Amino acid sequence: MDVSFLGGPGPQRGVGVAAPFGFALDRELWRRVPDAVSPHLTRTPYVPVEVSLDLARLISEHETLGDAVRTLTAVAPEVVAYACTAGGFVGGIVGERAMCEAMSRAGAVPAITTSGALLEALVELDVRRVALVTPYTVSVTRALEGCVARVGVTVTGCACMGLTRQIWKVTYREVVDMARRAAVRGRLGAADALFLSCADLPTYDVIPQLEAELRIPVISANQVTVWAALRRLGTRAVGPYQALIDASARSGTVPPGRVPGPVRPDVPDAPEEKQQEGWT
Repeated sequence: MDVSFLGGPGPQRGVGVAAPFGFALDRELWRRVPDAVSPHLTRTPYVPVEVSLDLARLISEHETLGDAVRTLTAVAPEVVAYACTAGGFVGGIVGERAMCEAMSRAGAVPAITTSGALLEALVELDVRRVALVTPYTVSVTRALEGCVARVGVTVTGCACMGLTRQIWKVTYREVVDMARRAAVRGRLGAADALFLSCADLPTYDVIPQLEAELRIPVISANQVTVWAALRRLGTRAVGPYQALIDASARSGTVPPGRVPGPVRPDVPDAPEEKQQEGWT
């Protein structure tokens, strides 16, 4: 009888994750890592400000990020990630690079941010035109548009929800509805990919459905964060039937029997006053 398991769990590789105080989707990160990898999470200090550009700046100060990364050094992660999309793009590309440098100095390991991972994923998928879905207000969403535009990617369509709190409570149905609106072909043509922004937006289970329906890669904040972090370790993130992670899903066709059924959560549709149509 094999009792090797009595020796304890197998060796683990660590990914340090600094997240804003309001991050509530730890499970999404765990679902994206293989068994041999553990995400070690820490939070930045609470700030009594609603989700906005001001909050993004406050929670992304170098001293704050450095303190967060230093709390992870005891578990010796091989890479650290800042799991906050807006926190990475609020300072533009130069600001994002400076954040990574500050985190690397604090932890003596490679560092990434969600927004930096997004740009990396766009290159990986050869995306020139992208549609955006965000839970943010218009002003925060505009800043994201500017970030991708500065690397030569055109935003073909955008839909935002106008939320300033409790983004983790958005339902899968709402995410799917907004994705369909954002991906509609506009005057700038069809998108090469769709990005679901914000690490607090639940996305794991809807990505395969949306890719099968829209016939383009669909990437999300937590997905690109884990994907980019594990790339530094020379290993792969978990995400069946997701084009960024599963190369067989990049062909634009989905083998029979592999597409999950449509998402039908037993919740009402999002109220119209909570949603704001985007622009092109």
